[in-house]
Amino acid sequence: MLNDPRSHGLWEKTAPAAPPTSKLQGAAKADVVVIGGGYTGLSTALHLAEAGTSVILLEAREIGFGGAGRNVGLINAGMWVMPDDLPGELGSVYGERLLDLLGNGPRSVMEIIDRHGIECELERQGTLHCAVGTAGRKEIEDRAEQWQRRGAPVEILDISETERKIGTRAYQGSLLDKRAGTLQPLAYARGLAHAVLKAGAILHTSSPVNTYERTGSGWRVTTAEGSVEAQWVVVATDAYSEGPFAAIREEQVHLPYFNFATVPLSDNLRKTVLAERQGCWDTKEVLSSFRMDKAGRMVFGSVGALRGTGLSIHKNWARRALKAIFPQIGDIAFESEWYGQIGMTTNALPRFHKFAPGVIGFSGYNGRGISPGTVFGKTLAAHILGQMREDELPLPLTDPLAPPFRTIKEAWYEAGAQLAHLAGARF
Repeated sequence: MLNDPRSHGLWEKTAPAAPPTSKLQGAAKADVVVIGGGYTGLSTALHLAEAGTSVILLEAREIGFGGAGRNVGLINAGMWVMPDDLPGELGSVYGERLLDLLGNGPRSVMEIIDRHGIECELERQGTLHCAVGTAGRKEIEDRAEQWQRRGAPVEILDISETERKIGTRAYQGSLLDKRAGTLQPLAYARGLAHAVLKAGAILHTSSPVNTYERTGSGWRVTTAEGSVEAQWVVVATDAYSEGPFAAIREEQVHLPYFNFATVPLSDNLRKTVLAERQGCWDTKEVLSSFRMDKAGRMVFGSVGALRGTGLSIHKNWARRALKAIFPQIGDIAFESEWYGQIGMTTNALPRFHKFAPGVIGFSGYNGRGISPGTVFGKTLAAHILGQMREDELPLPLTDPLAPPFRTIKEAWYEAGAQLAHLAGARF
């Protein structure tokens, strides 16, 4: 994307084409202008347009350019924070409200995919949170117990059951979340874009927003070559925010994350390695994730940026790590490599911001954008349509606040990942 093979890698190679779009030129009007062409922006536009609201979406670069087109593709339920900890962070009302919304998030994603016939390699077999050592086993047991008390279909698998699912004895068990699944993330974003256009909304790409200003009871959003007047402005730019909404990026610490994709595995290997196509990630602090795409490529990733010395360090580590977890695969070539940035908030939970009356947005997905982005977009649409009051939203209103030492932390995460991977053989 934008002539950078390390921005979207395998997903750019295998995703269906995005719908034709153009720059915003001249003056336009709509009920709502949405800024950002990722999951939140596209979901907001889709649900508003389906309700008969006029919508114009402005994307600075291309559909799915940010985290929506680069992530691993796990449709997770909930956030990193343990379920029982959410009420302590947000209060009992918001905590349980958010758990309910995000716990059902994967189902909402799959319903949208089914309703609009989106071709995005959807797999519905769940995900596996893999326990590394006894501490990892305790972590997944605690997480499972807390979700089970809330009626969620999750279960703990022992070492042998985990081996049958994944094809390795590297883990001390795993947590199977039957609500979850995997998809091709850029294909999902582009499929949403097609659905948005079909519903009657207008999409403009290569249209970064420079300013927004009051115009009577509404707002005027301006780009280099045009403007949109609307009653509502939805800010859906998250970790890749810039320009007038740079405060969203500044309240997040960027954590780089990379992925490598192998050539397709042989038919024999695909019978035993992730044969059921669950997506996986582990409990290590410098975590790893892996999954299979439709063609049988292993997508394997971890924390780090594929630039400078990081490119060779992380690639060599990935080869060693993949061989350590799946020795039966042997030496296998990588055919794609890419990376992006995960925006981390101070408490690993998303945010709801009101920048001015009628200028609102959710952000801060902490590496879990597919499901939260989709359901938060639907939530924003419901609020704008008058179906949900502000005090009924799943998050309290907060102001963007920059964390201390943000740039130092970001430099440390990138350098620290290189140090961790320089000699690490993973197990």
